[in-house]
Amino acid sequence: MLEARKLSLDNRLRGATVEIPAGRVTAICGPNGAGKSTLVRLLAGVLTPTNGEALLDGTHLQDMKPRERAKAIGYLPQEPQIAWDLSVRNLVALGRLAHGGARGGTWQGPVDAALSALSLERFADRPVSTLSGGERARALLARVLAGEPRFIIADEPFGSLDLAHQASLTRHLRDEAEAGRGVVVVVHDLGLAHNVADRVVLLKRGDVLADGPPEEALSPANLTAAFGIEGTWLGEPGERVLSVRAQ
Repeated sequence: MLEARKLSLDNRLRGATVEIPAGRVTAICGPNGAGKSTLVRLLAGVLTPTNGEALLDGTHLQDMKPRERAKAIGYLPQEPQIAWDLSVRNLVALGRLAHGGARGGTWQGPVDAALSALSLERFADRPVSTLSGGERARALLARVLAGEPRFIIADEPFGSLDLAHQASLTRHLRDEAEAGRGVVVVVHDLGLAHNVADRVVLLKRGDVLADGPPEEALSPANLTAAFGIEGTWLGEPGERVLSVRAQ
């Protein structure tokens, strides 16, 4: 279990308490400035809270060795940086560093699986600089998947993807959750969150406004409270579409 207990950081997050279980997809939603990226960075151990605790199975993330934390939690930031113009395969292989890199020959299988999962096989030997924005986003996520973490945390992973690759990534994240991994995604598209997530954490101004199944957390009343909109959900479960009217 990955937990946030009364996490606060400056004025960006105020006493957030969230439990992230294995085997589920959890979507973090909310308006701009609500604290979504701050929350997932704290859950990934990238930031240290001003108050409160971030824990993995009862252990403080800040007390874990960086290598052990990296094995357990794979994190994809909203705007990841690539320092060198590596081939796509070598970029993805960096996800194995916490496991000792290529030592013992344990890296090839997970790297190939990550490339395949995100349909990157034909780009494997190309320099990252030659990729489109969406292709680069997929390569960076593949780097996270190659590490085979227990928890996958991705900050807006769908933003640069076209509809076909959004659908492909959605299926893969569901597969990861069904395989027992905890998946956390920051999502702006509320329809996507409703249809993909088992659970939604809805933030507003650094506070947790709602936390529960999508139909409860993203209820019309909560959408009004968080976004100032009148929203109506249309369609069948798993295929919901949000009809919005600004107040």
